[in-house]
Formats: sequence, structure tokens, C-alpha cells
Amino acid sequence: MLFSNSLIHWYLNNKRDLPWRNTHNPYNIWLSEIMLQQTRVAQGLPYYLDFITTFPTVFDLANASEEKVLKHWQGLGYYSRARNLHFTAQFVANELKGEFPDNYKDLLKLKGIGEYTAAAIASFSFNEVVPVVDGNVFRVLSRYFDIQTDISLATAKKEFSDLAMELMSKNDPATFNQAIMEFGALQCVPKNPDCQNCIFNSSCAALQKKKVQVLPVKLKKIKISFRFFNYLVFEDDNLNTLIQKRDQKGIWQNLYEFPLIETENELDLDAVSELISNKYKSVYKIARISNLNSKGKIHKLSHQHLNINFWKVKVNGEISGAINGNDIKNFPFPKVIFNFIAEEYTELS
Repeated sequence: MLFSNSLIHWYLNNKRDLPWRNTHNPYNIWLSEIMLQQTRVAQGLPYYLDFITTFPTVFDLANASEEKVLKHWQGLGYYSRARNLHFTAQFVANELKGEFPDNYKDLLKLKGIGEYTAAAIASFSFNEVVPVVDGNVFRVLSRYFDIQTDISLATAKKEFSDLAMELMSKNDPATFNQAIMEFGALQCVPKNPDCQNCIFNSSCAALQKKKVQVLPVKLKKIKISFRFFNYLVFEDDNLNTLIQKRDQKGIWQNLYEFPLIETENELDLDAVSELISNKYKSVYKIARISNLNSKGKIHKLSHQHLNINFWKVKVNGEISGAINGNDIKNFPFPKVIFNFIAEEYTELS
């Protein structure tokens, strides 16, 4: 109990004032937890505030179009979260009359809600005695107790969950869960934690054994693939351009993009001009081709790195099915294309 009491005392004196901590509404907590998956609080907070303003209830989110939801999610990444969010909002609104399940097991049945998110909602909204185990919890517990288990193993989750359950206050599980995650986020950080000013510096096993930098153990490495994208920014005599919707399954499904040519490696202007001419010479009268970014943009995803170049393709005449260049900001794009439009693509001409 000493560990838990010290942890909660630290939390009550050091916690950040975050809006989702000031409510027990499962809709708000669900929204925040989905947004903060693989996302820093500083990045996710403005999106949360925007969603709560635009979609204040689960019914508002359910009744919105998927395209509108994706547009508001634009830039946050991992877009399958937004699609699952929308699907689950419709299910809760239409099938459950707007009421979220009030327990861990039933929350797990909702699309896009895994063990961590179900535990968070059950704990924070309904004070269910269930441990919330994320990367912060793995790190705090492995260091404090010198646990050598590889956290990438399937069995690790149960081991850490069981330990957290032993430590957890059964009267106030929500505060314990918030406390241990906040401690990992602010104090027991992944790199160079301030151990000398830590409340556990006299009892942390990893600190005593000089193992802070090697815990938690994570041996499994993700295999990264490399892909090369060439986006074609067409422009006709009316300053219109082309965009297309990605219908195929994948992380960018139902988002928009410029016409794409994927290659096996990065190409120079001559090589890509030849590809573009061969593909489109029977469709358009191409006047000139130029590179819109001097160096390829590297966009890192969890399992792949994308090397992206944007090429301006000026054509004579009008492009059938094109849209005005000023209107493209109204469509949801992947973050890397959205940033290009916002920062570099102020006007086509």
C-alpha cells in the first residue's frame, strides 16, 4: 500500500488539468482515449476540444457523415481510429439508445475498443476495479519492481495487469489508474528520467541496480518497409486540379489524395517526367513538369516509411472532373498531404 499511497499523493499534487478528467461521461472519456492512442496529449488536446464542440454528444457524432468526421480528424493520423469511432458512435446511438455499456466486458464488444480503452472507460466512468495497462504502466512497474519480462510478449500483459490489480485501491481504482499513467508520462519518462527528484528514489529497484535505461525490456523489433510516392499536382488553364478518394482498404481509406504514381525508388525529374508523359500523354496536353518540393518528404508510419515527392503537372486546356485549387482544403487528406497543402501549396500558378 505504501507504493499506491505515495503514487496517489504525488498525482493529486502534480496532475495536469485535462478536460476529460473533469467528467465521468463515458462519451467524453471514450473520445479522449481513442484520440490519445499513439498520440501525445499536447497534440490530441486541440482535436478533443474541437470534437466536443462539433459533436457534443454521441448522437451528433453518429449523425455526421464519415467525410466530416475524417475532416475534423485530419492531421491526427491513424485514421482507422476515426472510422471506428464513427462506426461505434452509430452503434451506441442507434442500437444502445445512446448509452455506453457500464462494464469492461461489454465495452470490449464495441468496435475499436481494445483491452486498454475498455479498462479506461470502465474505470474512469464507472469506477470498476480493473487495471489500465499502457506503455506508461509497463515502464513504471518494470522499473520499480525490476521486472525482466519482455513487454512485447503476449503473456506480459497479464503479468503486469495482475500486479497492478494487487497494488490498486479497490475503493478508488480510477485515481490509481490515472496516477500511475500520469507518473509514467511526467516523471518516469522513457529517456533520462529525473530519478534524483523522484518520490521512489529510495525504493525503485531499477535505480538501485542502475537499470533504469534498460527497462522495460522490449526485444521484438518491427520490420519497416520503404515506399516511394510521387503525387501529381495537375493544373489546367483555369487553375483547376485533380484529387481522388482512396477507396482501397488501408490506413488512408476514404481520405483524398492527388493522383499517385508509386515507384521502387526515388526518381529525379527526368525519370518521373517520362513516367507521367507515358501514362497521361493520351489524356492531357502536358506543357511542363516541375518538382514542388526540393527534397523528398519522409512520412513515418508504424510499419513503413514513405518517401513522398509532389510534382506539378501543367496541362493546356481544361481537365475533366477537376476542382478549383482553392477548394481542396475542404476535403480530408492524410496528414502529409494536408501539411503540403497548408504550407507549400498556397496557389497552383
